[in-house]
Amino acid sequence: MTEPTTTAPAHEAGTGPAPRRSIAVISHPDAGKSTLTEALALHARAITEAGAVHGKGGRAGVVSDWLEMEQKRGISITSAALQFTFDDVVVNLLDTPGHADFSEDTYRVLTAVDAAVMLLDAAKGLEPQTLKLFDVCRRRGIPVITFINKWDRPGQEALALCDELERRIDLQPTPVTWPIGAAGDLRGLYDTRTGGVTLYRRAPGGASLAEEEPLTLDEARDRVPDEVADALDSVGLLPEVDEESFRAGRTSPLLFGAALTNIGVRQMLEVVTTLAPAPSARPDVDGTPRPVDAPFSGVVFKIQAGMDPAHRDHVAFLRVCSGEFRRGEVVTHAQTGRPFATKYALSVFGRSRDTIESAYPGDVVGLVNATALSVGDTLYDPAGPAVTFPPMPVFAPEHFMVARAADPSRSKQFRKGIAQLEQEGVVQVLVSEARGDGAPVLAAVGPLQFEVAAFRMEHEFRAPIRTEQLAYQMARLATDDDARRLAGASGVELARRSDGVLLALLRDQWRLRSLQRDDPDLVLAPLPASGDD
Repeated sequence: MTEPTTTAPAHEAGTGPAPRRSIAVISHPDAGKSTLTEALALHARAITEAGAVHGKGGRAGVVSDWLEMEQKRGISITSAALQFTFDDVVVNLLDTPGHADFSEDTYRVLTAVDAAVMLLDAAKGLEPQTLKLFDVCRRRGIPVITFINKWDRPGQEALALCDELERRIDLQPTPVTWPIGAAGDLRGLYDTRTGGVTLYRRAPGGASLAEEEPLTLDEARDRVPDEVADALDSVGLLPEVDEESFRAGRTSPLLFGAALTNIGVRQMLEVVTTLAPAPSARPDVDGTPRPVDAPFSGVVFKIQAGMDPAHRDHVAFLRVCSGEFRRGEVVTHAQTGRPFATKYALSVFGRSRDTIESAYPGDVVGLVNATALSVGDTLYDPAGPAVTFPPMPVFAPEHFMVARAADPSRSKQFRKGIAQLEQEGVVQVLVSEARGDGAPVLAAVGPLQFEVAAFRMEHEFRAPIRTEQLAYQMARLATDDDARRLAGASGVELARRSDGVLLALLRDQWRLRSLQRDDPDLVLAPLPASGDD
C-alpha cells in the first residue's frame, strides 16, 4: 500500500477552498465499517490497495485500524480520520468503533461530523448498536445515508430490509441504487438517478476495484431479464430521493453493495459529495450559532496517543468549525484564556500524516503534542469574537476497576499513563478518599475499555497495572449533603472525577432504592445517559 497522494487542497488565490464534506461511518460490530472506509479511499484513489480486505490475519496494512491491539484483535478500538478528494470535494471521513464498549469514542466523533453512513449487514439488518447510534444521530440532527453491505452473500430480501428501517426507526429509505439479483447472487446495481445498470466482475481477493460494465436499461434487460424485472418492480414501490427530507432526518438515501469487493462504493462517494450537507453554523455553549465564515474556531473531539511510536507523541483531533485555520498562528484556548501555538499541525490519514498550512470548516486537523488540550476544548482566533463550544458529554459508567502500579518503582510512569488515558477519554478516572490517588478507580461504559487501558499502560507507558474489579454497577451524582448522609453506609463508595464532580458508586439500583427509602432527602441524581447532552 502506498502513502496517500491527496491531502487538503491548498487555498488557491481567487478560487476559495474546495467544498468540504465530513461524515462518520457507524454500525454494529463486523458489519464492515473499516472495509467500507478503505474501499471509499480506494475509489477516491487515495490508496492503491485496501488493507482491510485481507482479513484479520493481515491487518498491518489496514489504514484505519492501526493500533497494535486493533491489529491483533481484528476489531476497531479507536476512531480514525481519513481525508481525501473525490470529484473536487474534500471528504473528511471518520471511521468509528462498532463495539458498544467503545461507544464514547463514537459519540464524540458524531459531534464532529455533518452526516453519517449507517452500514447494515444484508443478513442481519438493524442490530442493537446500530439502533443506539442511529438514535444519537437523530437527536443530534445528523442526516443518515444507509448502505446495505455484503449483498454478495446470502441475506434478507431488499424490501424486507426497507420495511425494517421504516418500521423500527421510522426512517423512509429512498433508493439511489438497487441490487440486480438477490442477496448472495449479486449481478449488478440499478442506478435510480441515471436509469442505467452496472454489472460487476469481482476483483481477485477484493484488493482492487471490481471490474464494472455499464449498460443501458435495455442492454441489461437482454443480459439478465428476470433480475432486472424484479429490481424495477421492487424499487418502484419506494419513493424517490428527496434532499430536503433527507437533511431533515425523515428519509435516508439507500444504497446496496459489497465493500469487500468494492461494489457500490463509487455510488456511495457520489452521494456523499452531492447530497451530504456542507459544514454549517455550529451553536456555541449559549446556543448562539457560530457562522462558518466567522473567524477561525474549532473544537477538540478526540485525543490519541501512540500514533507514532518512534516519537511517542499524542495528537489532538480538532474539527474546524469556522473560518480558516493557518498553521503557525497563535490562537486562544477558550478553557484557560491562554494563547496556543499551532506550529505542529497535520492532515491525518489513518496513521500517516502530512504537515498542512491551512484548513477549513469541516476539516480535521491533528495538533501534535498539544498537552494543554483536552477532549471538548475550544480554540479560536483572538482577532475575532470569543467563542466556547459545548463540552463533550460525560457518560454514565457501568463498570469499575481499581488500578495499581504492578511495580512500585514505576509509579511515576503509572501516574503519567493514567493521566494520559483520562485526557484521551479512554476511561474515566476517579479518586476515592478511601483509596487515594495511588489506587485510582477506572470507570467505563464497557469492560473492553479496561483491556485497552491495561494493554496501553504496559506497552506504551511501560507501567503494567494490577487490577481489582469492583462490584459497583452504577454511578450517581452526589452533593456534599449527600456525602454527609452516606457516611458509613455499606455498598456505596464516594469518588471524584478530575473536574471535581463527586460521584456515588453503588452496587445496583436496589441498593440505591434502599438508601433513598431509608433517607428520603438523599438526592443522588442520575448522570446523563450515553449520548445525551
